[in-house]
Amino acid sequence: MSRSIIATDKAPSAIGPYSQAVRAGQTVYLSGQIPLDPASGQLVHGDIAVQARRVFENLRAVCEAAGGRLSSAVRIGIYMTDLAHFASVNSVMSEYFEQPYPARATIQVAALPKGAQIEVDAVLVLD
Repeated sequence: MSRSIIATDKAPSAIGPYSQAVRAGQTVYLSGQIPLDPASGQLVHGDIAVQARRVFENLRAVCEAAGGRLSSAVRIGIYMTDLAHFASVNSVMSEYFEQPYPARATIQVAALPKGAQIEVDAVLVLD
């Protein structure tokens, strides 16, 4: 099976040796997004809700570059530095997804790149 690299300037460029996403067949594997502004490459300022919205907007841009929609995600991985923000992140996620929701794991981590409070990755299946 061939694979193709997905890239868009509407989401932050990778900050390491990885792609924004890789498509294999009808499946797209999206790398983790942290709340970086795509224009400046800087971390957005604000609370966890502001950061989560930026992350989901970045993921949406990569999904669209792949020819899909964020709502077609079948799996989401959420990594947070403080699970006390669980309810706030759930609230923001509900702005981007409707039932049936994707499968999801939420994991607390010690730290994330650039001091972010949240990182989200996804698996998308194209129609």
